[in-house]
Amino acid sequence: MSLALLCLAGLGLPAQASAAEPDPDLERIGIQLLEGPADRRADPRARRYIVDHLPPGTVIHRQMLVANNTDERQEIELYPAAASVSESRFQFGEGRTANELSSWISLDRESVELDPGEDARFRATITVPPAASKGERYAVIWASISSATDPGANVNKIHRVGVRTYLDIGIGGEPPSSFSIGDLVPARDTLGVPSVRIAVRNTGERALDLTGSVALSDGPAGMRAGPFDVIAGTTLAPGESGTVLAAFPREIPNGPWQIDVNLESGQVKQSASGRITFPDPGKVGKPSSPLSRLDSPWVLAAGSLAGLILIAVLVFLIRRSRRRRAEMSV
Repeated sequence: MSLALLCLAGLGLPAQASAAEPDPDLERIGIQLLEGPADRRADPRARRYIVDHLPPGTVIHRQMLVANNTDERQEIELYPAAASVSESRFQFGEGRTANELSSWISLDRESVELDPGEDARFRATITVPPAASKGERYAVIWASISSATDPGANVNKIHRVGVRTYLDIGIGGEPPSSFSIGDLVPARDTLGVPSVRIAVRNTGERALDLTGSVALSDGPAGMRAGPFDVIAGTTLAPGESGTVLAAFPREIPNGPWQIDVNLESGQVKQSASGRITFPDPGKVGKPSSPLSRLDSPWVLAAGSLAGLILIAVLVFLIRRSRRRRAEMSV
């Protein structure tokens, strides 16, 4: 594996690369990964997060940027902490809770003091022990500030944003990443807003962050709608099953509709289609078992059957033509 680095961004305000939920106080601080492996230049996940596959005993460095978006001078603390993937989510450890991967991460600065609008670089070093066992591990590199919730109280509110780390350890090539799309379940909530839950299974050996879009077509009177982005936040561990949700405008009629689903995690992509009908408000509709537009066995079987029928018809016509010519020659 090449350890050459790809520059991801220059100085400036960080893009949306937070590992945490959006701060209710509108991004008081920001953090951004500035570089990644050159062999992952086409992977959008590797431009936002530290995503890599390394053999035991490897040491890598990553430049990062932290920015103060407040109107006051801030001391921003920098530290790695534990994370995990479970229940279809990337889960953050409490506070500075450590795990195996976070213990391998060191930062060249523990904190920075920044004026309003100012940013600064720092470097993360990941040192994989020579005896590290095979498998994928998760952590977060955090930037954090504290603010008093009440001037008379002794309670501080913590604001933090971070960059996720997905590190797979093993000899040889990187384990494959793949997923499959299952049933599509339409529903309407009690307010009448329609949605579709898309069943997904991680069939590969690395965690997946699923994004994508859903489009509706061939609806009532030939209506079309979308594409609509799926709701982000579904992360699946290897072998885990979960769902991805897509919501639509309340005015969308019940259908029936042709639904086309396009999901991806980094460079891994899958597409499927099916027929759905939205139910009345407060109800769940009938699931649709989707067909892949490219490689579904049912699609292949239908194509093979059509081919066999065509061959049989041609054989019948050829034999009949020969029989007629024989009768005419007599």
